[in-house]
Amino acid sequence: MASRTRRPHGTGSVFREHAARYGCPPIDPATRTRPEHACRAPWVGSYEAGWTPAGTRARRRVKAPTEREARVRLLAAIRQADAAAPTVGARPTVHSWATQWLERTVAEQRPKTWANNRTAVRRWIDPAIGRKRLDALTPADVRTVGRAVLAAGLRPSTATRAHAVLLWLLKDAVREGHKVPPSVLLVQAPGPGETDRDALPIDDALAVLEVASRAPDASRWLAALLQGMRPAECLGLTWGCIDFEAHRIDVSWQLRALPYRVRYDRASGFRIPDGYAARQVYGALHLVRPKTTSGLRIIPMIPVMEAALLAWREVAPPSPASLVWAGARGRPRDEDDDRDAWRALTDAARVARVDDDGQGRRYALYEARHTAAVLLRASGASDEDITAILGHASILSSRAYLHASTDSTRAALERVAERLRLTAG
Repeated sequence: MASRTRRPHGTGSVFREHAARYGCPPIDPATRTRPEHACRAPWVGSYEAGWTPAGTRARRRVKAPTEREARVRLLAAIRQADAAAPTVGARPTVHSWATQWLERTVAEQRPKTWANNRTAVRRWIDPAIGRKRLDALTPADVRTVGRAVLAAGLRPSTATRAHAVLLWLLKDAVREGHKVPPSVLLVQAPGPGETDRDALPIDDALAVLEVASRAPDASRWLAALLQGMRPAECLGLTWGCIDFEAHRIDVSWQLRALPYRVRYDRASGFRIPDGYAARQVYGALHLVRPKTTSGLRIIPMIPVMEAALLAWREVAPPSPASLVWAGARGRPRDEDDDRDAWRALTDAARVARVDDDGQGRRYALYEARHTAAVLLRASGASDEDITAILGHASILSSRAYLHASTDSTRAALERVAERLRLTAG
């Protein structure tokens, strides 16, 4: 028998409703198959339509005389159910309220925030306390969610995030008139725990840059270690945002994947909040604005960065979206591929972080950004210069101010380049 690809979750299922009333013979117990017959049974499309007020899964069906028509009707029903706000009832469970809460906030939250909230609900909150009624929750129930995360071996920061999402949706439930015990909202979040993420030591940063200098896309890693650009900012950078005449880089967009309205259904469109700027690049990947206005910034382009970008431009794969660091066939570079390239780079440089017990691990890509921040501070950069370069929240609240401050930020970057022994020649 030919193997069949597993149906993606959330797309429903289509099958034939074999029954005696349609003239279908029973399954032969010896062969475990139904004998061939002139079947008059209809085709059925079945899909999950959220949760009942009791917290159980609600299933809906559509019928059609042919498989093709059943699939068409199923897809239409899923789209309609996805667009409709679910009813939670007078005494909702965590399941039913969380489902409605996610549908309600999709037009208000940034796509990445909403997707992270959905993950926290589906992976941790629902399985732990989904069947509990909102009005019957206890502080112990709230702590159960955090314990479930830690029991799975994940970081305390993940437990803290799940706790924050739970309290977020519970406070919104109160604002909507649902009863939630006040004591539940006072439960403290799990401790964030310690993190070993830090800047690369200067010798390791030099070793990475030495290996990177021999790669065609050396500019990608200069953007991380020298300019402190976030991975999403690098992957979303276009050539049109690089001004070689004014010697500066306009960091105004990030590359992000937006969720489809119906999971796995590309024709359903995307969940885009009201007033959210997004430009589709390929598939679900879009160029979007940074989370805060401080992320919109102008970074001076010092000679070593400019030389690396000019060299890369000569050999870079052509990109229909004009992406600077595109992936295969000019499509956006996948963030997993970007991380793998960074790991290969640090492996080739033979650098790794070693803890007090002598255990080592690879440097995370985001630690390159930490490195840039530390080097800027060590080079005497002011608070204003550091926040202007890295795009953190600061007193620099307008792009006009950023343009006016490029002289001092350029000097700060020059000092970092000197410390890293980087020259344009």
